[in-house]
Amino acid sequence: MRVRALFNRDGGTLRTMDMELLCQRAREVFEAEGHQLECRIISGGKVAEELAAAAAAPDVDAIVAGGGDGTISTAAAIAFESGKPLGVLPAGTMNLFARALGMPPDIDSALVSIARGRVDHVDVATANGRPFVHQFGVGIHARLVRIRNGMAYGSRLGKMLASLRAILAAAVNPPRFEVELRSEKGSVTRIASGIAVSNNPLDDGPVPVAASLNDGLLGVYVAASVTSGELLNLALDVMTGRWRANAVVSEVEVREVMLHFPKRKRGTHAVIDGELIDLERSVTLKVHPAALPVIRSAQSS
Repeated sequence: MRVRALFNRDGGTLRTMDMELLCQRAREVFEAEGHQLECRIISGGKVAEELAAAAAAPDVDAIVAGGGDGTISTAAAIAFESGKPLGVLPAGTMNLFARALGMPPDIDSALVSIARGRVDHVDVATANGRPFVHQFGVGIHARLVRIRNGMAYGSRLGKMLASLRAILAAAVNPPRFEVELRSEKGSVTRIASGIAVSNNPLDDGPVPVAASLNDGLLGVYVAASVTSGELLNLALDVMTGRWRANAVVSEVEVREVMLHFPKRKRGTHAVIDGELIDLERSVTLKVHPAALPVIRSAQSS
């Protein structure tokens, strides 16, 4: 297989690595398994452009993307649209999609898993047509990301500490909004502090990721309007894997859901795979079963 690897030198743990040495190691690993590997080191600003070029190149059979969750989300969207298989090299803080795929957290082990892996197809979701592989969020999550983005941090630990500081800042005045949810299971209007819609239902781990990537369902999680204390308790429950038992959380599994925000204020944001975007008044979220080609470890299901 002819593979092009694109490593974002500005993303996650790659910022502190010898990138030329990483490319050399990647070529050795892939050539040992009978593949041809072209390795390119790119800047964060070139990620989308280089991924699109790889997807369009007739001499590229598959793409390997290395970087944080933002890089991987962009790569997955392009793989979904182009049909070229994607190998995910986990090099970010959380590595959410890589975790769901069952990729080893160690970069060298992940390279070997991809080189020895097989092409599979997993689910991908869209929000008003925009692909995402992990989660779309409104309210609490979007506020946390906005606050954290305004903080300075230079490492994985720094980003985690910034996230904790963001939780404390958000708890001072938790968001509160009205939302109408319409799905095949009916319509309901809620007053909420947060909504998360995941590409497949989440597991119960301290870092919640999809329990499976082939259920053909969205997980829709609503946090009722909360006080500061309730928000802090919810954050603790998320970090300890007990969030499903929290009284403010409700969940439903559907194939498609429309979220309508009748009182949406201008400048309100949503977050999609960790990236802030403008929140539209109505958002239709759909799951696309087995529509994303990926390279999975031979040991993963």
